[in-house]
Amino acid sequence: MPYVHDTLTRLKQSSPAQSEFYQATEEVLECLRPLFEHHSRYHDHGIIERIVEPERQIMFRVSWLDDTGKVRVNKGYRVQFNSALGPYKGGLRFHPSVTSGTIKFLGFEQIFKNALTGLPLGGGKGGADFDPRGRSDGEIMRFCQSFMSELYRHIGPTCDVPAGDIGVGTREIGYLYGHYKRLTGRYEGILTGKGLAWGGSLGRKEATGYGAVYFAQNMLAARGDGLDGKRCLVSGAGNVAIYTIEKLHELGARPITCSDSRGTIHDPEGIDLAVLKRLKEVQRTSLEHYLNERPRARYIPVCDYPSGGHGVWHIPADVAFPCATQNELTGADARVMLANGVRCVSEGANMPSTKEAVACFLDAGIAYGPGKAANAGGVATSQLEMAQNSSMAQWPMEKVDQKLRNIMANIHQQCATTAEEFGDPSNLVLGANITGFRKVADAMIEQGLS
Repeated sequence: MPYVHDTLTRLKQSSPAQSEFYQATEEVLECLRPLFEHHSRYHDHGIIERIVEPERQIMFRVSWLDDTGKVRVNKGYRVQFNSALGPYKGGLRFHPSVTSGTIKFLGFEQIFKNALTGLPLGGGKGGADFDPRGRSDGEIMRFCQSFMSELYRHIGPTCDVPAGDIGVGTREIGYLYGHYKRLTGRYEGILTGKGLAWGGSLGRKEATGYGAVYFAQNMLAARGDGLDGKRCLVSGAGNVAIYTIEKLHELGARPITCSDSRGTIHDPEGIDLAVLKRLKEVQRTSLEHYLNERPRARYIPVCDYPSGGHGVWHIPADVAFPCATQNELTGADARVMLANGVRCVSEGANMPSTKEAVACFLDAGIAYGPGKAANAGGVATSQLEMAQNSSMAQWPMEKVDQKLRNIMANIHQQCATTAEEFGDPSNLVLGANITGFRKVADAMIEQGLS
């Protein structure tokens, strides 16, 4: 279709060397072909040309002092991509791999993920190429304060509400929030993922992982199956992975892996959640130490599997939850997984599967939940935190969790219904992209040229 091809060509010219951003936009636009064939209104109004360009991109220097008194400099970013449905919403990522292209891809994905929740949220993303690993609390605090000294000018409770992401947890949100108050003198809900004592929501920390499991539950139920007794592969050992593992245990499944940048733990009896939480949430150390308390488990160093999921995807199982980072799961990994018995994949990370891997899953006809649908529970619960902040209230965990369950069931239903409408009932990638796009595009048309 020339319209899609021309848009992608122009994008590569105007935004050079941003491969992850091209990958994300191409996936969405290719899925939209059947929609464009039946509805010319979307190109009559220039929606595609507008939706692939951020409304605003902010790049800034972050200068801070390390513990030796040396000045360090990093790059900070905030991309405010689309506000058709509501204030910009999306996390902040602190990781040395962060570039403007990374932030644009994440912000673009966030537009449609937020639309799928049915909540009034636009799409945005931000972060910095700062690595919090190995840094003291004092260094992290000084970095966060310097970062917020610029960011505060561009955010607000009805404008742009950032959250956490890789490298940004409750500690970092606390430092960012404290400095925002110091700069503005205002106590308001301008960040989500806050501590429970100062405006946070019960269930927010757990939401992305829990939501990915609920989405898998819905996919399997649609096929007359369930999670009980299933062996599950989980990549990552951060917030999303930990609470994916927690919910899988609660539902009677057996999560048998987790991973970090150094390697993979394979524990056939099931990952010991208490040990994992202590290593990663308290001690902030490598998974290698897991074997000190679970000697019957196996540790697979990353060098043994130089591509993709660091060995996670090469272990026989029934269900997989990629929860680490983008493009962690390759086509070669996908083929091994399918041969080893995996019949359901629910993505807890953003775009963790390469284009080739996604094609393998779709061709095999397995239950495959793309990240923009399967991991939308995190941003959905962030909006619930915003609602609590605006009413100066805190809801019980049961209320938040029930709302999360309902939101994930509704997202699955929307995606499945749209996929069936366009003649490919099992293709939730198609369903998610068309559903999210139509909501945003219709709002853009109704709001005129903005």
